Amino acid sequence: MTPTRTRPARPERGRSALGPALELVHTGRAPTRAVLTAELGVTRATAGAVAAELAALGLITVDSRPAAAGHQGRPSHGLAVNPEGPVVLAAQVHADGFRAALVGLGGRIVATAPGCGTVPADPAHVLAAVVEEGAKLLRATGRTCVGAGLAVPSAVAEPDGEALNPLHLAWPAGAPVRRIFHDCLTASGIEFAAAPRAFTGNDVNLAALAEHRHGAGRGSAHLLCVATGHRGVGGALVLDGRLHTGSAGLALEVGHLTVNPDEGLPCHCGSRGCLDVETDPLALLTAAGRAPGPEVSLLQQARELVRDEHADPAVAAAVDLVVDRLGLGLAGLVNILNPDRIILGGLHQVLLAAAPERLRARVADRSLWGRSGGVPVLECTLDHNSLVGAAELAWQPVLDDPLGVLAG
Repeated sequence: MTPTRTRPARPERGRSALGPALELVHTGRAPTRAVLTAELGVTRATAGAVAAELAALGLITVDSRPAAAGHQGRPSHGLAVNPEGPVVLAAQVHADGFRAALVGLGGRIVATAPGCGTVPADPAHVLAAVVEEGAKLLRATGRTCVGAGLAVPSAVAEPDGEALNPLHLAWPAGAPVRRIFHDCLTASGIEFAAAPRAFTGNDVNLAALAEHRHGAGRGSAHLLCVATGHRGVGGALVLDGRLHTGSAGLALEVGHLTVNPDEGLPCHCGSRGCLDVETDPLALLTAAGRAPGPEVSLLQQARELVRDEHADPAVAAAVDLVVDRLGLGLAGLVNILNPDRIILGGLHQVLLAAAPERLRARVADRSLWGRSGGVPVLECTLDHNSLVGAAELAWQPVLDDPLGVLAG
């Protein structure tokens, strides 16, 4: 249980500013109280009261002595997320297993536990294992937990949290993963600081959200993320800081853009030559003439192939082929969405690192806005960004109303 603390008096405007203030510190945009004052548009006294309230809740720390401000302005107290503060339980399920983690504010992974092997066809089985690992981490660290988020390799329909197309997991279409996740959390005996809430989202959507708040997407107003993990390709769009998920959570199914219509591989959707089957790890291994092995994940095998054997003519040719098809798909997305930045994750960021000029040239040559504006194409920078994104879902109620969640 969170110990009771004596809190300073707060003006009503200060209370309404708690959430925005916490988000500014959480995303690194308010490193000092002076910046917080300016960003919130409040008085110094109100900003000080807000910072003190968040510190009393155990969410942030405020330096006791103001730091030097340089040549201009007064010295100001530094603000940071509390490294010993509460956490959320975050989990990711993928074709080769799962990973559970405890994630604090600021996107900090406090502890993590991987679980590998074949994922059972019954989602309740693997989600129970995920929650069990999370409970072990909480017992080992003694942290207070305020929520839980789950990333899955499927479109997740809203408002019911159903995984509509978990093709690479062998789960039934429409599996009610959010309800199952919630039931597993309830049965686990984990003590939450507030009523337990389970959140679920598509893994690439959540990777994009994490990168926008803490990684390569910071500062972007129209961020496009495209990634391939263990199988298939996903995409996400963040507009003005919010995920664009469409009317039912199903937007940006970019894996089914056609990039090789004449000779393309058959896709699960019934078409041929989709980005999903032409630019994922299996596509690269196949193009290089390499049979995938069972020892490690397809993603790891593809990464190692690019890293260790790029000098092999067959591998170099396969990289060029997959890069060209990826560039064609990205160009189509640029024409439709007009993003101000593209970030690539999973194998795609490895391909960008291996052939940056070729990929960027393909995007520019095939897109009107790419030629005129030079849309930056960058690598994702966060480790386990889907996990961090799942944590962002669980943190959001606290960011919206810190006092209501933690002291209600």
